[in-house]
Amino acid sequence: MIDLYTWTTPNGRKISIMLEELGVDYTAHAIDIGKDEQFAPEFLKISPNNKIPAIYDHETGQSVMESGAILIYLAEKYGKFFPTDVAGRTKAMEWLMWQMAGFGPMLGQTHHFAKYNPGVSEYAEERFKAESKRLYGVLDKQLEGQDYIVGDYSIVDMACWPWASRYEWQQVDLVKFPNVRAWYQRIAERPAVQRGYHVPMKVNEIPTG
Repeated sequence: MIDLYTWTTPNGRKISIMLEELGVDYTAHAIDIGKDEQFAPEFLKISPNNKIPAIYDHETGQSVMESGAILIYLAEKYGKFFPTDVAGRTKAMEWLMWQMAGFGPMLGQTHHFAKYNPGVSEYAEERFKAESKRLYGVLDKQLEGQDYIVGDYSIVDMACWPWASRYEWQQVDLVKFPNVRAWYQRIAERPAVQRGYHVPMKVNEIPTG
């Protein structure tokens, strides 16, 4: 059994999507970051950086924070959604790091300035919107001629898709990125993705230990 500590953010949805794709038993716990529940001492034992998502694996006694690390942990434990050959694994790691270092953080800044604080800083707003569009262009080129980011469906797609699902927040027109648009729709049709996306909105249990 795995405990998932999550909230309604792209990073939180990565893990519930992965767990649904794996079909393993897990319990989701809501960490309401709007109420500062991420600073609760019980949660900090699992995620010292006070960020969601985080997991605790009762089978191994292992807690894992950081969404990329959680995806790798689950992929390696269950032997799914991550290449095992050196070349494939390296390519997947490249694009997972691309998401963690660029696609996620830059789109997150666009959310902050363009959606939640429009007009506060025109410079920041335009800078991050432009960078978001550049990153969508990078992803569009990578998807040319293939259905998924590194060939087969993998944790890389699960990491990127929840961020792309907020393209309207980022003021991105997916028509201008046809490969991303087709990829986005392809993944959105997966039943496990649909279930996993809604998990953070359905849970209301707060961890007690």
